[in-house]
Amino acid sequence: MAVTSGKEGKSSSMDQGKYVRYTAEQVEALERLYHDCPKPSSIRRQQLIRECPILSNIEPKQIKVWFQNRRCREKQRKEASRLQAVNRKLSAMNKLLMEENDRLQKQVSQLVYENGYFRQQLQNASIATTDTSCESVVTSVKHQQQNHLTPRDPPRDASPAGLLSIAEETLTEFLSKAKGNAVEWIQMPGMKPGPDAIGIVTISHGCTGVAARACSLVGIDPTKVAEILKDRTSWLRDCRSVDVLTAFSTGNGGTIELLYMQMYAPTTLASARDFWTLRYTSVLEDGSLVVCERSLSGTQGGPSMPAVQQFVRAEMQPSGYLIRPCEGGGSLIHIVDHMDLEPWSVPEVLRPLYESSTVLAQKVTMSALRHLRQIAQEVSSDVVLGWGRQPAALRTFSQRLCKGFNEAVNGFTDDGWSLMGNDGMEDVTILVNSSPSKLFGQQFASSDGLPALGGGILCAKASMLLQNVPPALLVRFLREHRSEWADSNIDAYSAASWKASPCTVPSSRVGGFGGGQVILPLAHTVEHEEFLEVIKLENHGLTQEEALLSRDMFLLQLCSGLDENAVGACAELVFAPIDASLADSSPLLPSGFRVIPLDSGMDGSSPNRTLDLASSLEIGSAGARTSVDYGGNSGNLRSVLTIAFQFTFENHLRENVASMARQYVRGVVASVQRVAMALAPSRLGSHLGPRLPPGTPEALTLARWVCQSYRFHLGVELLRPNSEVNESLLKTLWHHSDAIMCCSLKSLPVFTFANQAGLDMLETTLVALQDISLEKILDDNGRKSFCSDIAQIMQQGYAYLPAGVCVSSMGRPASYDRAIAWKVLNDEENPHCIAFMFMNWSFV
Repeated sequence: MAVTSGKEGKSSSMDQGKYVRYTAEQVEALERLYHDCPKPSSIRRQQLIRECPILSNIEPKQIKVWFQNRRCREKQRKEASRLQAVNRKLSAMNKLLMEENDRLQKQVSQLVYENGYFRQQLQNASIATTDTSCESVVTSVKHQQQNHLTPRDPPRDASPAGLLSIAEETLTEFLSKAKGNAVEWIQMPGMKPGPDAIGIVTISHGCTGVAARACSLVGIDPTKVAEILKDRTSWLRDCRSVDVLTAFSTGNGGTIELLYMQMYAPTTLASARDFWTLRYTSVLEDGSLVVCERSLSGTQGGPSMPAVQQFVRAEMQPSGYLIRPCEGGGSLIHIVDHMDLEPWSVPEVLRPLYESSTVLAQKVTMSALRHLRQIAQEVSSDVVLGWGRQPAALRTFSQRLCKGFNEAVNGFTDDGWSLMGNDGMEDVTILVNSSPSKLFGQQFASSDGLPALGGGILCAKASMLLQNVPPALLVRFLREHRSEWADSNIDAYSAASWKASPCTVPSSRVGGFGGGQVILPLAHTVEHEEFLEVIKLENHGLTQEEALLSRDMFLLQLCSGLDENAVGACAELVFAPIDASLADSSPLLPSGFRVIPLDSGMDGSSPNRTLDLASSLEIGSAGARTSVDYGGNSGNLRSVLTIAFQFTFENHLRENVASMARQYVRGVVASVQRVAMALAPSRLGSHLGPRLPPGTPEALTLARWVCQSYRFHLGVELLRPNSEVNESLLKTLWHHSDAIMCCSLKSLPVFTFANQAGLDMLETTLVALQDISLEKILDDNGRKSFCSDIAQIMQQGYAYLPAGVCVSSMGRPASYDRAIAWKVLNDEENPHCIAFMFMNWSFV
């Protein structure tokens, strides 16, 4: 070790504490030690000196200082790296916004020009003829412009030269949509651009078919982005298959592929779609990567594809991806999806699904961006999620659940499905598949379940129209309140069917849910629009003996579309029985619900509204029905609900299983209708703003006790002084910005009341609140603190709790700055419950 001093006159002992220069070997040794233990204790530092002779002549204090400086440099390096990444992202987003601004300015100029042109045409028309119809003139002018913009070339042959001509034309038209104004783009409802937004998402206005466009920054290199997006089956849940029938390279370094793609129908009331397209991949002069695609039809020429049974041939207008490398890493991506989905072929009530650009943006365009962001996050950090699984493995489970549910809804004959006769009523459709290996492949054939029994799979499905019920709200309720529609006997039968000795066919009794459910989170997407979880169903069994053998059952469940502000997004709840091992090769037999909105307008309802359905779900309680009221403009909200349940069967029990399945699905439909009626907003009070939970005398009394006890114990008012009337008191308490909750005085305290902020913090409803215990939401420190403070609360009347973390019913941590707990006294001054107020809370 070399020691240098600032001045010759200084003592060496002073210099030794200030100026130390380490040799290269010593630095190398310290770096190795830092890698193993960045923050060693004093004992550990002394041990390091003994174990490493090269450090023996360095003071322990100097080693401590070295580690402090090393940690500081590491922190600064990480912060600098983070700021550089943020700067790169902001620069890229600024570039996108400037390009979008230029495009909009050009569009404004074009509209000003067209406006002047239309005015001139109107003046000429009024002079030349008595027909002063503005609409006929404008229509004719637009028709002329469209004919000018889209010239009709003569059909071309299927030779490589002819296909290259089609490809180059497709590229030109795609770029005019991605960067120009070939389509009039307007901002998608509900999408606000910003630093945390998924991107700039726009939809078409007034063009043929439906179209959506998105611009965004993703942290993946362009080649990888193109590879991911071209694999549609990995991210587009509605895509059944993509077959590349022909592929060849072009002279300019590009690639042309002829594709046949099949898309699932979202409901049993419509046919599936297929596409016959040409896909062209090339690199532009500026280094940008382009993947564009369009349908091959008689207009463009090229090879043809015969119609396929059960599919309606749809048309893809020039669409694709423009991927540009971003400075410092990542890619700037423009996505354009433009389709004609042949809405004439579906019932009129479903046509909004096929005529809405908003629906296309949600299902296709934004799905691509979300998938890319998810992959980028997984690549940038070594994430291990629930049950020690890697994100890719859990993503595969989600894809399999969606695919299995889509197969059940569509029931394609080439997968082995055939229609089974009905019982005189056509409300429930029964399909039978006696060749399940077509669906599950070798995974199914090698399992320990059905193939050994010589049976098959049976699917019971139905669709219904719903009025005035937001899809997200309905699916959230079905997820949290399984007991309102599920039957424990059927759940037990489905779980036991995968075992070597399945149980007998039970009788259906919807609502006979005999035990509780525990939601065990596995994974969620970046924006929390999709959740993968394991549902533990406790204390189930068809008989007492079976209950003793297997008390718990497990379901793998996928829940999506819970954001009521996501315009045009459908909500799904799909689940399948599994065993506790959750093996990757386990066969899945998904069942579930899909609710699709039929109206593209914004639903003005609050995404966090809550409900008290305990009284509304009682048959004949008309008085209670009027008290459940919600705000928003959902008076004309329509949606279609599709239900599909799959069951295994042995051949000799097929008729019995079919009868059970038909009866069960009818019962589920009736339960969902009953729930939907309770969830629907009151038409009499829909003009009012967001309302309180039902103002029962008990709720008013509890609100008064909570406020009086707070004033009695702490000497200050909980609410504003002008809240004197009971109803006003309850209203003010309900809308208080801090989370206020009441907990029972039992050996296992459970929550009995929470205001709006409290329900948001716990991510639950007033009904489900009663199933949440205080112990479940507190972390270890919170439980220890509460156990030590409960005596003070009961003796002194209140206690201040330090900052901490709670866990919501969905498993999300929520931090709070501080909390207060106080004893709530009734009118006789006896303890009634304990109230908590969590201040400045937010999800971590």
